[in-house]
Order: sequence, then structure tokens, then C-alpha cells
Amino acid sequence: MMRIKEIYIHPVKSLRPISLSSAILTATGIPHDRRYMLFKHNPSASDPANQLQRMTVTCFAELGLFTQSLSEANDGKFTVTYNPPPGAEKKKTQLGLEFDPDVQALEEMEVNLHGSKTRAMDMGREINGWFSDCFGWDVICVYMPKGSTRQVLGNLAPNAVGDGTKEGGSGNSWFSTLTAYVPESLKGKEDEEEEEEEEEEGITFADCAPYLVVTEESVRDVSSRLPDGAEMDVTKFRPNIVLEGADEAYEEDYWGAISILPSHADDGNQTDDKSSEVEILLTQNCIRCQSLNVDYTNGTYAKTEEGAVLKKLMKDRRVDQGKKYSPVFGRYGFLGGKGEGRGGMVHVGDEVRLSKRNGERTKFYWPGLM
Repeated sequence: MMRIKEIYIHPVKSLRPISLSSAILTATGIPHDRRYMLFKHNPSASDPANQLQRMTVTCFAELGLFTQSLSEANDGKFTVTYNPPPGAEKKKTQLGLEFDPDVQALEEMEVNLHGSKTRAMDMGREINGWFSDCFGWDVICVYMPKGSTRQVLGNLAPNAVGDGTKEGGSGNSWFSTLTAYVPESLKGKEDEEEEEEEEEEGITFADCAPYLVVTEESVRDVSSRLPDGAEMDVTKFRPNIVLEGADEAYEEDYWGAISILPSHADDGNQTDDKSSEVEILLTQNCIRCQSLNVDYTNGTYAKTEEGAVLKKLMKDRRVDQGKKYSPVFGRYGFLGGKGEGRGGMVHVGDEVRLSKRNGERTKFYWPGLM
């Protein structure tokens, strides 16, 4: 029997996560996950396109020095803590951020992440200054306000056309492609309802999907490749949901959907009512990069065997023909079901069953994402 072992959110993208005992699953992900993002400001760059460089742990190992935690006051805030590396002159320092800040007075800007654009708000001098002091260069912290999302590209969304691999393909349903060419005056109520449903497949600053699911069994396999006594830190895979109880490592490569049977809200006991199940559609593999090699203590890419995790996975985990030169670990997911009733509260310890198994591995495609 599979169960949820861990639940994580990353309020600021690429910083270390917050562990939760329960969470509400929504169409755009767990609330507050990856709504903030950092950019390195290079105003002297000759090309305007290079003046803002997105900061992800793939390229900025220093992001591993920042932890996030819930406010003890339970006041709608969380705390970002900068933990300087050993021997550094800088001191440990903290910043409080709101999950849902007032954005009325903030400057709006456009953010392009992996070719998928959205509007975001520049959080201003005080917050930008705190991050800039920690990093030693100019940083802009942005927030994606409620109502804003990014479009899901390629073949990631559950309603993607075919395999979504045609050049320039958006991965949206045939309906959205058709209605894009219909004048507004000719669109009826059903059209509007369908468009609203399509808009629900938006994402925050998560790379490609609202959810990332991994299994403890696969994490344990990675640990077995490290020196004796070393264990792989599951948070380096940046999951939202960690499952335990899979039959074997990497069997999730073939998973098409999982269903979570939430605990009873009143007494914490598991319910047998399948109508309350929360389904996550697992559409594509997660392609991995050198973020797996980050040394969280020093904010660098580790020089020991623990800094060779990506290389170790290259040997036998390059199993996705869409990205055949990169290893795979975990599955991207979207909330299943339709209408307002889908989703719901889930807890660590909730039972999980495999509700769909694919006959073959999926083939990842997101235009321009290398």
C-alpha cells in the first residue's frame, strides 16, 4: 500500500522548501507554491534581454543557502533565512514575507519563464535590498499575484494535442486553438465556460506543472549509489509530494495517474468513500539537471561524490526519448477531475493508489526547454 510520506511547498522558487503535514490540492498547485521568484539584475548588459537573469538553483547554487519556514504566529506569513557558508563574513539573517501581499502599490512587470509569460509584481526596494545584500549583487524579487498564471506548453497538460511535439505547439486542447480565431461577439456561454476550464491549467513559477511527485523507493536507489552512510536529500529533487510503498524504484515512470484517499476530516481515520478521492494526472517525466549536485551547507556544487549525482543517474536513467541526453526522476502532475468539486485536502499518511498505468514511457516536450 502506498501512502503520502512528505508534502512540500517552495514559496520562493529555488529556495529550500517548507514541509507540511497537510495541504489543499488545487488546479494550479498547492496554495503559495512558487509564487515568488528571484532575478539577478544586470542593468549594464547591452542586450535588454540579458538585464534580468532568472535565478534558479540550476545556475545559482547559492540559493541552497536559503531556508523557508512557516511563521509561528500563523499570520499568513513565512520566513526566509539566509544561512551563510562556514567562514563567511556575512551573518545569518531573516526576512518575513506575506503569502498574499498587497500588490496595489507595486510595479508590474512581465516575466518569461521557459517561454511561458506572465505578469508579476516587483516587491520593491526593501525586499530586493535584503536579497541583494545576501547575494552581493542586485536582485529583484517578484511575486505572481492571484489570478495570474503561466501557460502550460508542449505536451505537459492533460489536454495536450496528441504528443504535443509539433514545432510551436502550445499543448492546449483543440477547442482553445479553434476559439482563438472566433470573434468575441460570436462566442456563447458554453464557449466561455470551456475557456474558463482551459485557463485552470495554468501554473505558477513551477517549471512545467503544478505538481511534482517522487517515490521514496527511487530516492533510496539514488542513496545506494552514494558512498556508504550517505543519503540523498529528497528536497534536492524539489518535489511537492513524496510517496512511500511503491513496489520498486522507478516504477513511477509508467504511472499515468494516482488517486489519494484523504483522511476523514474529523477523526483522522481513513475513509473508504472513493467519491472523496483526489486524483493527480501524471503526464510527463521530470528531466533532471545539476541542481541535484548542490551542497546546501556551502552554497556550491559539491566536489565530493554527492556532487556527482547527476552523472550517476546518466548511466541508466536517460529513459525519456524526448530528452534522451538527460536523466529522469519523478513525474509531473495536474489535478484530475472537472468543476469546482475537484481537489481537496490531503495529509501525510493518506493512502494512495495507482489509478492508471501507461503501457510505455511518455515522451517529454516543452518547446525551447533544454
